Amino acid sequence: MITIIDYGSGNISAIGNIYEKLNIPFQIAKTPEDVVGAKKIFLPGVGAFDETISKLDETGFRTVLDKEVLENSVPIIGICVGMQILAERSDEGKLPGLGYIKGQVKKIDETALTQKPKLPHLGWNTAEVQKPNQLFNEIDHEIGFYFLHTYYFECENQNDVLATTTYGKSFASAVSHNNVYGIQFHPEKSHHNGVKLLQNFALI
Repeated sequence: MITIIDYGSGNISAIGNIYEKLNIPFQIAKTPEDVVGAKKIFLPGVGAFDETISKLDETGFRTVLDKEVLENSVPIIGICVGMQILAERSDEGKLPGLGYIKGQVKKIDETALTQKPKLPHLGWNTAEVQKPNQLFNEIDHEIGFYFLHTYYFECENQNDVLATTTYGKSFASAVSHNNVYGIQFHPEKSHHNGVKLLQNFALI
């Protein structure tokens, strides 16, 4: 059972539709109580860092996530801003992140970019896997994934970098630490690769 957190951020229906087509059981968690006892947690995210963290705090989801993820070791995956809030802090805002993976979120360096518009990083790009992980099983790496972002996750420990992508310079496009996973790209917009990755997460 995949528990998708609904705290008012992210394309919940698109993710749910993919799992429905895959015949993988899922539920939409509209209250913190819905997360208690979860087997796997999906953390969507669209918008700014502080806004997303504030929504988690205001809805009460942050407390239950800390318990399930940190104490009960429930696998969790965050996408886009949902990945970035796994960090300790962000240059985009002032509020502390969840801190599940040590590191900070930084803005992409425009001076390293030649193509226009320089930001956001928009469209298809590849993700080069840096360490073996089930999340990227049977992924077509030549096609890659769909990106839309201006900030990226800089891990404190390079062992937490699961995959990298080059846009101006190389950055972490997927991270992992124990039971915590984060991906910068949008699987719900990445066609076959996105579907396969969501299926892989369900099998972790």
